[in-house]
Amino acid sequence: MVKVEIFHDDQGRILAFNATGHAGAAPAGQDIVCAGVSAITFTAVNGLEHFLGADAIEVEAGKPGNLALRLRDSLSPEAAGTAQIILETMMIGLEHTQQNYPRYLLVRKRRCLPC
Repeated sequence: MVKVEIFHDDQGRILAFNATGHAGAAPAGQDIVCAGVSAITFTAVNGLEHFLGADAIEVEAGKPGNLALRLRDSLSPEAAGTAQIILETMMIGLEHTQQNYPRYLLVRKRRCLPC
């Protein structure tokens, strides 16, 4: 199962996420759930890097099946707003994927203490 934790502050702003695991819905290379989660999360990372710059985020992509991202605290209000649009869109995509494949994907929202 893929598990995605999305961390938010008291105002509901997404500050970070962590995706781990493999769906196991099909053999490696044929697993549409893993491919979908990867596409959604990496597109969010790429969008943040493109619109805000690589220095706006901290990314850790360790072994296959693991991806973590954290927004830096120094974002301007405009950059923070752009980040929220990108990250909330990512969350919508993941939640829709979870609705269709609940045995293979778990999306959890957690309060950030601290991120």
